Amino acid sequence: MNASPSSGLAQRLFAGSGLASPHEPVDPVVVSGLLHRHYRLAGRLQPVATEKDETFRLRAEETQFLVKVSPPDEAPAIVGLQTAAMRFLEDAVPELPVQRVRLTVEGRDNVVVEDDGSLRILRVFEYVEGALWAQADPDAGQLAQVGEVLGRVDVALEAFAHPADRRELMWDIRHFHHLTGLVEHTPSGEHRRLAAEVFRLFEEAVVPRVDDLEAQVIHGDYSPYNVVVDEQSDDYVAGVIDFGDTMRSALIFDPAVSLANLVGRTPDEPWWEACAFVAGYERARPITDRELPLLPVAALARLTLRALITNWRAERVPGRRDYLLAHAKDDWINVERAIAVPMSDVVAQLRAGRRGHG
Repeated sequence: MNASPSSGLAQRLFAGSGLASPHEPVDPVVVSGLLHRHYRLAGRLQPVATEKDETFRLRAEETQFLVKVSPPDEAPAIVGLQTAAMRFLEDAVPELPVQRVRLTVEGRDNVVVEDDGSLRILRVFEYVEGALWAQADPDAGQLAQVGEVLGRVDVALEAFAHPADRRELMWDIRHFHHLTGLVEHTPSGEHRRLAAEVFRLFEEAVVPRVDDLEAQVIHGDYSPYNVVVDEQSDDYVAGVIDFGDTMRSALIFDPAVSLANLVGRTPDEPWWEACAFVAGYERARPITDRELPLLPVAALARLTLRALITNWRAERVPGRRDYLLAHAKDDWINVERAIAVPMSDVVAQLRAGRRGHG
């Protein structure tokens, strides 16, 4: 297999996304020393599987924290963007359940880690109690609550800007049509056929309009693995976590990421969970009639992109293989189920859902 899925833009996107190469894990002893020195925290560090960062759950005497160390190929400015977005939301809308960044005893929001000549950024976050949305089985009302919280996050982030927010990221759906070279690394002929159909839909529906869409900073990865829920509470969403893919892009792509994780999971009605989510999202941030037809196509593009990238990354970064494959194990099945419904029918379902008839 080639070292890269393509060339030019694709290589630049992979590098900017921290997906281009593996790296050595950070020494937990070093992490413990920095936590004690700069945060006055001590306890047992437990590794947590993630896509890029080195992540630990810190069990201190009275409470827990999440500790993240950025990969060596992620620029400090990008880490600064992520932290700044979280701090902005905490100040602007403190009632939103966004995970909090813990400051050092010196009043900083991070610590620089020198690791074999490269600089990595260590941050500590308050630990959010609850279950991941991915581990729950929400009903339509709960899905609507999850959607509404994202709508509120997007409304708040309209006023946020950062010098690094125009980062180039592989996961930015606006670049999807430039990544057809990824299909070459997909061994299944049926999967290549599905991908070609999604690329066609995207070229026809989204590409001619993408530069005119409303754009702002978005969360970028509001997925079932980045939302913590509490099934015993009326406030179903307990925490919004992991702003690692925060960027400036088309606003409609933020809910599209969420929908990519919902479509196809119910074979008889592959878009019903997506409709419930969108109905809640629109309570906070209505979607224009111009944007709505692009939403299901963008969701299919994001789902297809993850399916295309997964095997390539799993071979290149074997240490994260299990994590990657677990997150994408049903992607092609869900693409096939979701794309079987005409996009005009999906849009009609979304419109019916916003009227409370979905």
